[in-house]
Amino acid sequence: MDINKEYAAHQHALMCADNSVCNDDRRAHLAQASSIAGRIGAFQRELGAAAACAWSMAQFSAPARA
Repeated sequence: MDINKEYAAHQHALMCADNSVCNDDRRAHLAQASSIAGRIGAFQRELGAAAACAWSMAQFSAPARA
């Protein structure tokens, strides 16, 4: 896995969500970001990376926006 590519894709999906004018598009981009975050977290856990715990917690503790 190219972790930098995945991080960039995650950030891109979040930026697209922030710029969405339609709630359906926003939800789709957030779902994409969530999927990418899951892949990143799984990859980190497989490596035993210490950052995996922090990454996973950040994804679940992020405030939800309406």
